[in-house]
Order: sequence, then C-alpha cells, then structure tokens
Amino acid sequence: METVSAVVSWANDILWSYLLIFLLCGTGIFFTIKLRFIQLRLFKRSCKYALFGINKGAKADHKGMSSFQSLATAIAAQVGTGNLAGAATAIAAGGPGAVFWMWITAFFGMSTIFAEATLAQVYKEDVNGQVRGGPAYYLSKGVGSKGMAIFFAISIIIALGFIGSMVQANSIGVAFNNSFGVPSLAVGVVLAIVAGAIFMGGVKTIASFTSKCVPIMALIYILGCLYVVFNNLDAAANCFALIFAGAFSPEAATGGLLGAGVKEAIRFGVARGLFSNEAGMGSTPHAHAIAKVDHCAQQGVVAMFGVFFDTFIILTLTAVVILMQPLTQTFGGATGIELTQAAFQYSMGSVAGVFIAIALLFFAFSTIVGWYFFGEANIRYLFRDLNTDKAVKVYSVLVMAFIVLGCTLKVELVWALADLFNGIMVLPNLVGVLLLSKVVMSRLKDFEDNFIPKEDQKGAGQIPTAQN
Repeated sequence: METVSAVVSWANDILWSYLLIFLLCGTGIFFTIKLRFIQLRLFKRSCKYALFGINKGAKADHKGMSSFQSLATAIAAQVGTGNLAGAATAIAAGGPGAVFWMWITAFFGMSTIFAEATLAQVYKEDVNGQVRGGPAYYLSKGVGSKGMAIFFAISIIIALGFIGSMVQANSIGVAFNNSFGVPSLAVGVVLAIVAGAIFMGGVKTIASFTSKCVPIMALIYILGCLYVVFNNLDAAANCFALIFAGAFSPEAATGGLLGAGVKEAIRFGVARGLFSNEAGMGSTPHAHAIAKVDHCAQQGVVAMFGVFFDTFIILTLTAVVILMQPLTQTFGGATGIELTQAAFQYSMGSVAGVFIAIALLFFAFSTIVGWYFFGEANIRYLFRDLNTDKAVKVYSVLVMAFIVLGCTLKVELVWALADLFNGIMVLPNLVGVLLLSKVVMSRLKDFEDNFIPKEDQKGAGQIPTAQN
C-alpha cells in the first residue's frame, strides 16, 4: 500500500505541480487573447444572465433544464469542500500570496470555461430520449476521436462519480461525528438514501435540488463569513495587503515566518485555484450542455459567472477569514479543513463547529449530486448502443455504495487517487477544446454580430433560436 501511495503521490506531483499548471493556464491565456478578453467585455452580460435568468419559463425534462438550473448544477459541483479546504491548503503551503495567484488563475479560467460550455452546447445530442453533452461528445463528434472520448468518460466516472463521492461523503461524516457525535456509518446511510432519491428522480429532480440548494448554501456561508469580517474590519482590510505583498514578496507579508517563496505562492495558488473552479477540467460542461438557451454562446457567457462566483467570492471569503488570525496561529501547523475550522473558531467561538458542519453538508452533498450527474452523462455516452437506463440505475446504486463506504474509511489515498484521475481527465479535454478553438470563435462572432443586437433590442429571452 505504501508503494501505491508513493507512486500516486509522484504522479500527482508531476501532473499538478508542473504539467497541468502550464497547460491549464496556457489554455486560459490562449482563449483570453483569441476571444479578446471576453471575461471583461461580456462580464456585465454574464452577471445579467446568471442573476436574472434566460428563458425563465423553461422546465427541466428529458430535453434539458433552464440556464439557471444548469448554472446551479455546475456551481454545486464547483463549490465543494475544496472551497473550505483549498484556500487553507494553498495559504499554508504558499503563503497569503497564493490567493492572488488563485485570482489570476480564475481570471484566465473564465475564458476557458466559456469555450467548454459553448462546445458542450454545439455538440450535445439526444441519447435514447435524454439530451446530454460534454467533453466525450465534442471529442467524438467535433474532434472525431472516439478513443479520447472513451478515455475521458471512464476517467471522469471513476474520479467524480465513485472516488469523488466517497471523499465528499467522508468530509460530511467526519464533520458530523466531531460536532454532534453522530456515528459516521449512520451519516453515510442517510446520505446515500437521500442521494439515491435525488438520483432516481432524474434530471428534473437534480435541477430542482441544485437550483434551491445552491442559493441557500451560498447565502449561509457568505453571511457567516461577513459576520466574521464585520466584527473585525481592520484585520480584514489588512488581509488584502498581505495577499498582494505575499504574491511578489512572501517575506514582506509574513516576516519570513512561513518560509515560502514566490515560486511556492504561484505553484500552490495556481494548482488549488484550478482544482477549485474546475475551469478546463471538463466537468461542468456536462451541466451547461443541456441548458435551454437561444444561442450556444449564451451558456458560455453564463458559465463564466460560475468561475467568478467560486473563486472571487466564496474562495476569497474563506481566505480572508483564515488570514484574519494572527500569523503565528494561522501557520501553526494546521492545514486544509483543520485550518479553516480553526480560523472560524478563532472568530466565532464554539458555534464555529456547527457552522462548518452545516456548510460542509451543503457544499459536499451538492457536489456529490453534481458529480453524479456528470458521471451519468458519460455512462449514457458509453452505453448509448445498449440499455442506457439500466446502466444508469447500476451506476446510481454503485455511487450510493461509495457514499456509505466513504463515511467509514480513512481516505488519504482515495483523495490522492481522486486528484490523479481529475488530472488525467484534463488532458483529452484540453486537447479537444484547443483543436475546436475555431468553432468557439465562430460561435462567439455570430453571437456578438447577430444575436446580441437583436437581444438588446427586444429583451433577453425573446429571441428566436439562433445558430447553435
């Protein structure tokens, strides 16, 4: 087992410390230039679409879901335990400056997610009466590589559907056992039953759950963070000074206490930022693919808001709460979720344990539902010529079993395996997105030249279906 752990650790170091940082950031920079800084030019429209909706009357069914429901499903997957632990891990390893590089990563990632979501809309298809899409679909139909499509589909089913569900459930089990003394096995059984009910309800139930759960969990967490911030505004303001100073001169920010250099700040900030917002990983396009929109690029614009919300709001609030602690306490050896819990406890007292447990329940469980849905889309792709409904039922039962198992095990190796498969599935996705960059640019041109003028004239949601 130690040998397996060592091999997995070595592979993850290669993937996340070197290869994927350059590949993901490079792709983001490429699309930012090619799409003429779309994340700035269309940011106002992205917020408008996300907050006020497109085609509000669209109902979730076998043909898809509304644009907001698709966004909520994507955010449900993006905003997980990584937002509670990811910032802490990056700060502990790379110093306050790591947060700045998370922001940079998210900025460029907004252009990548636009490309992914747009392609997912272009190449979505009806699979035995269910509309689905995602990287496997645009790799096979757009790039013409069934081999890469199958490789991606298998990787994401293992990484998110099985291993991912296990580690997310484990976070909930540990939190509830520590805060309320509830046995982890009991937590796992209840989670599996509730999750199974949502899974069996299909796309309509999943859309209903995420569209209600995401706003609630976001509101609870944001209010909790703002409570901490407003109780100590001076310390909060100083956090941003630490972040900017640490990005280019870590010793100036920490007085040499942490021992991290600029290289570490960049490395851990970029790696954890990419893992948090999932831009380029090929996961969230599955949700954006089935949005009922009038133009494929519309959902690409909506998708940018998900990355912005994940990193610039949720992740930043977590970082500020952590950095409000005295430096000696912040970097006293704790990392991950333990550091986040310590930060909230320092500011909120004994109620922090309950707050984090509830936040983890919302964050981790919504991620399980989102990741299940992404895996299901790939099950339907792999078994498209067979009985897809039967394959989906088997898949849902297996996910439920992994949820129970995850609550009862120590999952350090499983977390490492999840990182490995997450990294592996990025490779074929980015190859496909880059090869189809001309398709992305042509759809954006049609959107800006022909669709936006008509939409602005008649009002959002009132335009006949345009080029898709």
